[in-house]
Amino acid sequence: MDECIFCKIVKGEIPCTKLYENEQVLSFLDIMPASKGHALVIPKNHYATLLDLPHKELKSVTKAIQKVAAATMVALPGVQGFNILQSNHKVAGQVVPHVHFHVIPRHENDKLNFAWEQGKAEIEELKKYAELVKGKIK
Repeated sequence: MDECIFCKIVKGEIPCTKLYENEQVLSFLDIMPASKGHALVIPKNHYATLLDLPHKELKSVTKAIQKVAAATMVALPGVQGFNILQSNHKVAGQVVPHVHFHVIPRHENDKLNFAWEQGKAEIEELKKYAELVKGKIK
């Protein structure tokens, strides 16, 4: 995609602070971080969402996520954990329409909050939704 900012980064048209790169994947620091050391991991090929990403490339992206997260845990001062965040479509918070994963370092009392109000589901409702989804899994 000509207008995709991540595709421009992959092509070297826009600079980035690279952390990791192989034939299929690029990881770099986010310029609008949720915390210090917040990284992005993207496939080099353009895919809008996770559902578009071929399994072979997803495997390579997943390995890169694990490498970046592990390095973050040992390299950055005071990091006690991390979140992996991935959003699909605007309604879910996806800003750049190129599939990407956030690796967000966490510190105790860092004031980041990815919590949601927990609901309560009845077993019959769970069974209903399970049947709807199971019937569409390929």
